Amino acid sequence: MGIFDFLRGKPKNTASIAKERLRIIVAQERTSRGTPDYIPMLRRELLEVIRKYVKVDFDAVKVDLIKEGDHDVLDISVALADKAELAPEPVAG
Repeated sequence: MGIFDFLRGKPKNTASIAKERLRIIVAQERTSRGTPDYIPMLRRELLEVIRKYVKVDFDAVKVDLIKEGDHDVLDISVALADKAELAPEPVAG
């Protein structure tokens, strides 16, 4: 066994890699179950309102529910470009 073999470590078998990935998926599912069902709808509606004034992408709006002690905090973040392009004015008809 050379020094390079020692530094590389033991190769992981596919079963242990699959098990590790499954743990990650299960953990993500558990955390996503704790969030209310209205969060995606709230995100879409916020995006619609923001787009009335400024052009933003769907990914620019982030809505999270954070637990702080006994309280739930709704954290809303909107990423705007440095020079935000205004939304077009609606045509009065």
